[in-house]
Amino acid sequence: MGKYRIEKDSMGEVRVPEGRLWGAQTQRSLANFAIGDEKMPADVIRAFGVVKKAAALANADLGAIGKGKAGRIAKAADRIISGELADEFPLSVWQTGSGTQTNMNVNEVIAHITGLHPNDDVNRGQSSNDTFPSAMHIAAVSAVEDLLLPALDGLRLEFDRLSREYADIVKIGRTHLQDATPLTLGQEIGAWGAMLSETGEMILSAIGPVRRLALGGTAVGTGLNTHPGFAELAAAKITEISGHSFVTAPDKFHALTSRDAIVNLHGALKALAADLVKMANDVRMLASGPRCGIGEITIPANEPGSSIMPGKVNPTQCEALTMACSQVMGNDVTIGFAASQGNFQLNVYMPVIAYNTQQSIRLLADAMRSFRANCASGIRPAEAVIARHLERSLMLVTALTPKIGYDRAAEIANKAHAECLALREAAIASGLLTGEEYDGLVRPAEMT
Repeated sequence: MGKYRIEKDSMGEVRVPEGRLWGAQTQRSLANFAIGDEKMPADVIRAFGVVKKAAALANADLGAIGKGKAGRIAKAADRIISGELADEFPLSVWQTGSGTQTNMNVNEVIAHITGLHPNDDVNRGQSSNDTFPSAMHIAAVSAVEDLLLPALDGLRLEFDRLSREYADIVKIGRTHLQDATPLTLGQEIGAWGAMLSETGEMILSAIGPVRRLALGGTAVGTGLNTHPGFAELAAAKITEISGHSFVTAPDKFHALTSRDAIVNLHGALKALAADLVKMANDVRMLASGPRCGIGEITIPANEPGSSIMPGKVNPTQCEALTMACSQVMGNDVTIGFAASQGNFQLNVYMPVIAYNTQQSIRLLADAMRSFRANCASGIRPAEAVIARHLERSLMLVTALTPKIGYDRAAEIANKAHAECLALREAAIASGLLTGEEYDGLVRPAEMT
C-alpha cells in the first residue's frame, strides 16, 4: 500500500495513503465499493462545496458554531468549489443510495484542511439525507443555466439566421418520406429553431421545482439538530455563493423522499433530445448523397469518412449528436425508475440519479455546441438539386384541386407517375386543363 497514516472513525482504525486529504469513511468506501469506473460528477462535488460553505456561514450567523470555525470551513470549501481539490474525491457512483460516503468524503477533506471534526463541525446541522439532494439540485440548476441554455440558444440563433438567409428558396416538402406540397428552405430550417425555443421554455419551467432545497430536513425531514432558522438562511447563502436562485423546500419530508423535480426536469431534457434527433436526421437525409441521395443541402466536410472508400464524407456531427441524445433517453429511463424508489422517508438511488442528470445536461450542451460550430453554421443549399426536385414533384397537383377537384387531380398525378411524364404534360394530356391554365394555378412560390 506504500506510505500511509492511521485514521479513525466510529468503527475503528483505517489506513489512508499518506498525502491524501480524505479520512477513514472515504477509505472504507473505496474498499467496499470498487464497482465500475463511474465517479461522482465534479459538478456534484462543487455543489457540495457550496452546501458546506453556506451551512457553515448560516450556522455561524445563528450562533451554532463560532465565526472562526465557519471561516475556516468556508475557505476550504472555496477550494472545492474552484476544483483545486478534485483529486480528493475518488468515490464510485455505485455506493450507498443516500450518498453518505460522498457527503463524508467532503466533510473529511474539509476537516483535514481545517483541523476540525468532520461530523460535529463540518456537518453541523446537516445529514447526508438533506445535503445530497441539495447538492444534486444545485448541480443540475447550475449546469442547465451555465451550460445547457447558452448552448441551446446558440444553436437556435444559428437556425434563425439560416432561416432568414434561405427564406426565398422554394423546395418540395416531404411527409411520410413521400413528396408533399412546397415550402421554403427557410421555413424548414425555421421549424428546427422553433423546436429549440419550445423545449427551452419547457426546461426553464421545469427548473423552478429544482430550486427548492432539502437542506434543513436532516435525517427524515423533521430538522432534528438544526436551528429553526437554518434552512431559509442556508438557501439564501447558497443563492449568493452559487450565483443561481434557490429557496428552501416548503416540505422537507417530500424533499427527502421524492425526486420528482429531477424527473420533471429530465423529462424536458428528453423532449429536447427528441427534437435534436429529429433535426439531425433531417439534416443528414437532406444532405445525403452527394450524387445518389436527396442532396438538397450540403454540410461541412470535416474529416475523411471511410478507411476504404476514398473521398467519402459522412454526416459525423449528426451521428455524434444523435448518439448523445440516445444516451439521454436511456438516462431518462434510469432516472424514472430510480426516482420511484423512495422508501418511506428517503430515496436511496440518489447517486445514480445525480450521475445521469449531470451526464445528460453536459452531453446535450456539448453536442449542441459541436453541432452548431461544425455542421449547422456550414449548411448551404444545393439550389439546382432543389429546383429539379421541385419541378419533378407530383404533389404540385394539389394546387389544381380547387378547380378540377380531388379525384381528377389524382388522375393527373397517377398518369404522370405511371407514364413518367412531367405533371404539366399529364395535365394537358388529360384534357382537363390547358397549359396556360396549369401555369396560372401551379405557382410553387405562392403555395408556401
